[in-house]
Amino acid sequence: MSYISTGVEYSLHCLLYLADSSAGVRDASVRDLAEMQGIPVEYAAKLFTRLSKAGLVMSTEGVRGGYSLAKNSHEITVHDVIVAIDGEKALFDCREVRRQCAVFDGDPPAWASKGKCSISAVMASAEAVMRAELQKHTLADLAAGVNAKAPAAYGKRVITWFDERAAARRGH
Repeated sequence: MSYISTGVEYSLHCLLYLADSSAGVRDASVRDLAEMQGIPVEYAAKLFTRLSKAGLVMSTEGVRGGYSLAKNSHEITVHDVIVAIDGEKALFDCREVRRQCAVFDGDPPAWASKGKCSISAVMASAEAVMRAELQKHTLADLAAGVNAKAPAAYGKRVITWFDERAAARRGH
């Protein structure tokens, strides 16, 4: 089981199309973002509801409606998206197994549970490092990485694709 859900991956991929980049669009419908990525539309809609509640995206109503970033792409971190989608769940939940040793016969001595569990301490340290790393990387950083390897024509094709879809909904 993954610590970070597939919903986070889907969200990040969709958000890349809203980031300030050569392949970015100002706003897009959830349907278009989902179909661009091959993501189930219903699932993407649920993800965007969470992203909206977290203040990462904002929606507009109507035929031209859709979602846009609520903040600059330089201000949205990978960690922000993880928390919006998966919540603030801990990486490790210590069960205090050290107290359950069969030798203690149900009555562990004080030394066995004195202080912080060393396993729990290592896991807490690892989680802190992981969260700090995820807070360093922004949506703009991810978009720059994609743009660096994509051919120049890719951005124009993406923008045209979204524009044509929006125009079709407006009846043009």
